Amino acid sequence: MADVLEVRAEFRGGYRSDVTARQHGFIVDEPEYAKGGDEGMMPTEVLWASMASCFCLALAHVARKRDIELPGLVVTVRAERAGNELRYGRVLIEASADVDDDVIEALMAPARRCCWVSNTLAGDTEYDYRHTTRGVRR
Repeated sequence: MADVLEVRAEFRGGYRSDVTARQHGFIVDEPEYAKGGDEGMMPTEVLWASMASCFCLALAHVARKRDIELPGLVVTVRAERAGNELRYGRVLIEASADVDDDVIEALMAPARRCCWVSNTLAGDTEYDYRHTTRGVRR
């Protein structure tokens, strides 16, 4: 596993960017009501898609280690805005599968411990914003 991950977003006009990581890519855009072209998910949807997919994989991982199958596993994330602030104040992560409630309930805590996205967002992550120049002078 790589110690450093790199994801790149390239501006394409309006509110669209093309995002790449390794050999994979997708479009990020804003919906039409926000003056975007609605060609992809919004950045905040990508953030919560990361949470939903990572926790889904974490649940599947801990279940597999216990020889438990989770048919129909679905993880849904609902993020509630913090008033008028430009952030979310509450996030609900809900998992369901075609198993008895106690089966999936017992997997929630161990999955939480091995979910990279949950751990990153809940931790003391340091963010360092920098700029680089490409030799263009004005």
